[in-house]
Amino acid sequence: MTLAVTAATGGLGRETLDALLRRVPASELVAIARRPEALADLAALGVEIRGASYDDPDALRAALTGVDRLLLISGSEVGRRVVQHGNVIDAAKAADVPFVAYTSITRADTTSLLLAAEHRATEEALAQSGLTYALLRNGWYHENYLAHLPTYLANGVAGAAGDGLISGAARADYAEAAAAVLTGTGHDGAVYELGGSAYTLTDLAATISAVTGREVRYTNLTEEAYRDLLIGLGLPEPMAAVVADADRGIAAGELHVPGSDLAALIGREPVSLRAAVEAAVATAAAAA
Repeated sequence: MTLAVTAATGGLGRETLDALLRRVPASELVAIARRPEALADLAALGVEIRGASYDDPDALRAALTGVDRLLLISGSEVGRRVVQHGNVIDAAKAADVPFVAYTSITRADTTSLLLAAEHRATEEALAQSGLTYALLRNGWYHENYLAHLPTYLANGVAGAAGDGLISGAARADYAEAAAAVLTGTGHDGAVYELGGSAYTLTDLAATISAVTGREVRYTNLTEEAYRDLLIGLGLPEPMAAVVADADRGIAAGELHVPGSDLAALIGREPVSLRAAVEAAVATAAAAA
């Protein structure tokens, strides 16, 4: 059995490969990356490294030759992902890959989030491809917020999410779920809505306060004011609009996943917000 992971140099790709290495021999794994030279450590463990970009159909077909189960990790280039994901799907068909799992977004088929449009189009492309597939609809990552921990400690948390609930989870937990689907059975045609225990941005600020002993508050803005704040901080206007729209969706409950499938796939409760904040604070202290 040959299991392949695309975007292997990215955070989710690498963590999924680490999770797979705990489940199967390295000789069964293929790591596909635009920069294969960055995966020398995995190659040393016996993982086969294949170079391919989402923009290179020929390289993708070669990279997927002989693959039995593929994890297609969504690309990071917002606005280009429909074509890029389509290239991977076409290459998987050409290579006769028996099973593809795709990392999508919460309720991709019904949500109004701007960020979901390319995911929805990819899900539709998979449905029309004739491939056997599963959808891993990942919710928000704790890391989406904790990457900004120094800013929160200095200025507080700002957003436009109101009291909306976020079913967040650690990236490593989403990686474990992907590894479980790639190595398990009974996932053909499955649609998994994935997320952890729900929290609000007020809860996020309170948790950071409790862990660090420093007062952090959440300031709720309008969607427009939050977009303008992000632009003022240097985020390109189109991306600022997408981020602010995501908070609008959070306020409307679109990133809340009651009864998540994540715990069932990984066989335990996902890492809590409190534990994730504690880990982020410890990492920051060790690096200081």
